[in-house]
Amino acid sequence: YAAIGAMAVVPIYYGAHATLGRLKSSDAKKRRREQFAEYSDSDSEDEEEAESVSAKDAYLFPVYGSISLFSLYVVFKYLSPEWVNYLLSAYFAVLGVGALAQLGERVAKRITGIKMPLYHLSLVYRREPQFDVRFTGLSVGMVAAAAALVGAYLWTKNWVVSNMLGLAFSFWGLYLIRLDSFKTGAIMLAGLFLYDIFWVFGTEVMVSVAKKSDVPIKVVFPKELFPGDGALKMTMLGLGDIIVPGVFLGLCLRFDRHLFLDRLGYAPDRPLPKALGGRRRGFAFPTPYFNAGMAAYVAGLATTIAVMHVFKAAQPALLYLSPACILSVAATALVRGEVSQVMA
Repeated sequence: YAAIGAMAVVPIYYGAHATLGRLKSSDAKKRRREQFAEYSDSDSEDEEEAESVSAKDAYLFPVYGSISLFSLYVVFKYLSPEWVNYLLSAYFAVLGVGALAQLGERVAKRITGIKMPLYHLSLVYRREPQFDVRFTGLSVGMVAAAAALVGAYLWTKNWVVSNMLGLAFSFWGLYLIRLDSFKTGAIMLAGLFLYDIFWVFGTEVMVSVAKKSDVPIKVVFPKELFPGDGALKMTMLGLGDIIVPGVFLGLCLRFDRHLFLDRLGYAPDRPLPKALGGRRRGFAFPTPYFNAGMAAYVAGLATTIAVMHVFKAAQPALLYLSPACILSVAATALVRGEVSQVMA
């Protein structure tokens, strides 16, 4: 159970910190993105375009989730689960190579700060670029390594490699999905709270799909590493139980930084405050909302595992995680007297 908890907390922590973008200011050197740059820019991470989630989107999350879940249930029920898993495995294999390769490249760049020769595959029509792919030797190496890992997963269905894919999917989900406000976050968590309860307690659909699907949409860990009968019995946690609360906790961390910068008088159209020492990212700041949210998430996850262990039955994790995360922010705002800022 501790291993499952760690595999949930680690991607949330690093995914949330990855959403802290580089600060803008009037004294920043304007850098022009060259069409055919010679070297990769490893001083800063390539900024991926994030998807902003509005309140309207949050209301529809349970609807889209229900349609997808029930569709999978019907497909598994009336078609051969083996062939359905073949198709799903192929789909997730393509996604997995991309997710693992980009995550590996990101980590390598962050650790080494390396700059490498940049290669281009471009399609230009009338001097206007129509298609441009940039890559380095590191990119090629990471894609090859990721393809080898995914190939090993498809051949063996090894649970360790499956977890690697699941954690990569979790990180990019946390990084690319951004809530626009705490109101949106509360709507999303409340809606998926009801979604989880209905599909787990009200029907057999979610449990059936989880048991029949053999794709990396969950993290697993053996209850016993060396069972007497040789058959591994797994404890599992769905990626949704990592990504959904994690997206909310990422908002908490960005809000903590916003409060800190607001107290320093930061504004994008003015020079950086001297207290930052010229740093545009990676500076320390108080994180009361993020700390409270992480503590609530761990408590909610521990409660889920405890109830599951006592009653020997599947539990909808969001039943405990959603209220825990929402209440942690509400309580912190009340104690700190910042309700108006949270509700803004």
